[in-house]
Amino acid sequence: MKTRDQEYRELFMAEALEYYDSMSRHLSELERNPNAGPALNELFRLMHNLKANARAMGFTDLGEVAHHLETLFGLIRDQERTFSGPLIRVVFAGVDALGNMIRAVGANQPLPDASALLDNLDRLVRGEAPVLDEVDEGDTEEESNRKMELSDLVYIQVKKLDNLLNLVGELVIDRDRIMTLAQEIGNPALLATAQHLFRISDDLQYSVMDARLVGVGVLLNKFPRVVRDVATAENKEVELTLSGQDVQIDRNILQIITDALLHLVRNAVSHGLETTEQRQAAGKSAIGHLTLSALTERDDVLIQVQDDGRGINTEAVRRKAVERGLITAAAAGSLNEQDVWALLFEPGFSMADKVTDISGRGVGLDVVKLALDSLGGQLRVESELGIGTTFTLVLPTSIAVKGALLIEVDERPYALPLMHTDTVLSLEPSQISVVGGVLVTHVQGLAVPLVPLRLLLHDEGDDVLPLASKSELDGPQQVLVVNYNNRRLGLVVDRFIRQQNIVIKPLSKPLDTIDLFGGVTLLGSGQVCLVLDVPALTRLFLAKRP
Repeated sequence: MKTRDQEYRELFMAEALEYYDSMSRHLSELERNPNAGPALNELFRLMHNLKANARAMGFTDLGEVAHHLETLFGLIRDQERTFSGPLIRVVFAGVDALGNMIRAVGANQPLPDASALLDNLDRLVRGEAPVLDEVDEGDTEEESNRKMELSDLVYIQVKKLDNLLNLVGELVIDRDRIMTLAQEIGNPALLATAQHLFRISDDLQYSVMDARLVGVGVLLNKFPRVVRDVATAENKEVELTLSGQDVQIDRNILQIITDALLHLVRNAVSHGLETTEQRQAAGKSAIGHLTLSALTERDDVLIQVQDDGRGINTEAVRRKAVERGLITAAAAGSLNEQDVWALLFEPGFSMADKVTDISGRGVGLDVVKLALDSLGGQLRVESELGIGTTFTLVLPTSIAVKGALLIEVDERPYALPLMHTDTVLSLEPSQISVVGGVLVTHVQGLAVPLVPLRLLLHDEGDDVLPLASKSELDGPQQVLVVNYNNRRLGLVVDRFIRQQNIVIKPLSKPLDTIDLFGGVTLLGSGQVCLVLDVPALTRLFLAKRP
């Protein structure tokens, strides 16, 4: 297993070799035509990128040579130096030195001494003549004898990886069916072949998934400018801290949550952080602090947006929800703090009193919830008035394969993603009570409503669910407790089948319009199994509860 440092070194090497090849090509073009602006601009860009990458990896001397060449190309671009005479010889020697240094990094060897070259580059930057005796005359004999080298890095379109992953998903489904058949037939040779197929398809599946992983930093590193622009528009001082950029996640997941994360960050600066005057009056530092971080938790990736601002004013949210007609005053008064915060993510809800470029445009935090729902993710909210707020996005590492719990209702199997499952229970009727026409039990000291899953699946179009009665309970009740948006719901099922990884395929039209189902998968027996959408089930129960 490669270490993270080895992976970074390989990525650096692959990119650096490509940079070196491009530098040599553009230098030759510039020598033929000293006024070739595009070649000059590209050389400046390549030197800048190589400098930054080398310094980030700790290759100081390599970074210094690239930095001096970057400065020199900047002067040539600004017409303060001309690409002619001795300068050409030193620049070519400098690029050759970069190539030698890159190869030394790849061979894990000490970098060659570049002090004489750096001295000459310094002279050229100052407008002085270089010492040509210090230019390595062996380099020319080496632009003729050097072996051609190709980068180990292959760039590939994401849609090609998507297609490959879909094909692997099909293979996994057939693999499970073959394994089931082999176990039923009982032939030792067939079973051994099926087991081998299982192992190699498993390795193939995770290899393809691994190829789709990217560092969260490719998204997080775009936010300093966003924060700066919003803070300027809001006349606030904000310091942004980033951490966990190397945490790996599926590239498609990162794409899906981009708008959600952007909205949370803008919301934190606009609504969460106070103005300089307000912070000073509250005894805080004049500069607001915002932290964007990524970390792993078991099989999930957590992305957090944390500010040290005013916190969520629970009572103000409660009042605004009643004003906007989202909830009645009586119902709002009975909500706990977490339930009130959940109202922030209802469509169109906003605490803004006026419309600006940042807020009050009717596009609320519901975009965050919708993005998470599409991924089977979760949102956690922590806040303390006057101290600050933390939003945590709980995301799967990959959306290709999901852990799921298989259940049975009316002799039909269904799958529920493990992301939304809390626990499974076998409850005696004595552990269940009826409150307001709804079955209720207590889990870890909290009241959890129960509903037979068949009532939600076999929707008769009634506005409300029938009133529950304990007289209908016959023996132990098998309950799966799910959690969505900090709301727990106990689904009463006929039996639990097993837990397994599934490949979810989208439903075709017109079934894709049914909210309760998030897709379909095939079991090892070849049986079609619908994947239940926990957010949709929870919303349906809340809409139809007596």
